[in-house]
Amino acid sequence: MQAEAARQVFLTWLAEERRAAPLTVEAYGADLAGFLGFLARHLGGAPDLAALAGLRALDFRAWLAWEAAEGRGNTTRARHLAAVRSFFRFLARRHGVANAQIRLLTAPRVPRPLPRALSEAAARSIAEEIGDVSDAAAVQARDVALFTLLYGCGLRIAEALALDVRDAPRLEGDAPLRVRGKGGRTRIVPVLPAVRAAVAAWLALHPRPVAEAPLFVGVRGGRLDPAVAQRTLRDYRRLAGLPEHATPHALRHSFATHLLAAGADLRAIQELLGHASLSTTQRYTAVDAARLLEVWRQTHPRA
Repeated sequence: MQAEAARQVFLTWLAEERRAAPLTVEAYGADLAGFLGFLARHLGGAPDLAALAGLRALDFRAWLAWEAAEGRGNTTRARHLAAVRSFFRFLARRHGVANAQIRLLTAPRVPRPLPRALSEAAARSIAEEIGDVSDAAAVQARDVALFTLLYGCGLRIAEALALDVRDAPRLEGDAPLRVRGKGGRTRIVPVLPAVRAAVAAWLALHPRPVAEAPLFVGVRGGRLDPAVAQRTLRDYRRLAGLPEHATPHALRHSFATHLLAAGADLRAIQELLGHASLSTTQRYTAVDAARLLEVWRQTHPRA
């Protein structure tokens, strides 16, 4: 089998069995295509599975060196190497193509950026005043409900836009929200009264509030495009003078950071965010420590 054919099988497996997001599949596909393109030039022809099995650590290092020469930074090269390693693990499991040489490589050092949260006042203003961007009452209610949900429940934008009307938290009762996150994992998230009220106000104006309809719809009645939500927040942040990192995902960071600052348990935050690993959630402790240090620097008389 040619390596390109194996790449296609891998991407199908990633999408259908691992249920990776379409953008993730697309990124893996592009990263692997770049790797195989390098090998075609490096080896003098399109590689097959036997060629992949016979690659030496020197060949992999030559590829990383070529990427560096092309101007790709450590973060990009580390991501490409992770994609190639995943591909080789798949080949070993499904096709018996084992290559231990790739395990000898050390990934380029990548400084892990801290999540950039908004202040409590900024996050609250987005949730409450995002409707000012539009003159249409239905669009105003929709946007307030969406961004209140993002900040109040710590959802990713894709998770919120994937909800249907049947999934919506109701004004009456205290039933939690069931969210389908990355990797198809489902988590249970409690819903604040403010979130329930905002969603109820939107449902009262929803053009087709039947169970199977998307909860958040665009002007043509289809599921709201993430780009539309991102553009709405971009317009609002310019209107309100908010920083450039005020994005839909920053509301998720703000949810976690503000909970931690108020004394929430790290394990509880991990469950609410749907992180598979606690180490991912632990990044927020560094954010909180950095915030406390900045307060100390600005207020202590001997700082």
